[in-house]
Amino acid sequence: MGYSDGRRFNRKILDNDMNPKSPSPSWRKPAGMLAILLLICVWVFLIVSLSNYIDQIHILAQAVVYMVAGIVWIAPLRPLMIWMETGSFRAPHED
Repeated sequence: MGYSDGRRFNRKILDNDMNPKSPSPSWRKPAGMLAILLLICVWVFLIVSLSNYIDQIHILAQAVVYMVAGIVWIAPLRPLMIWMETGSFRAPHED
């Protein structure tokens, strides 16, 4: 049996990743990773500092607040990830 298309595709990706002629990594990736960690730390500090107020509401409302808080911090990550890859905070336009 021959290789499936997925295996050939994966081999092509590995060959491209191991290519010594590829450009050197950008400084934006480590800076972006640090920014992500900083964002998480600030968000956790904010939610923990509000926990005294959140504890005073009904348990089901608390669950909703914590679920929303657990998802909302992801919103700023998309522009940050785009910046890490392209150098611009906006996604490139596809023609």
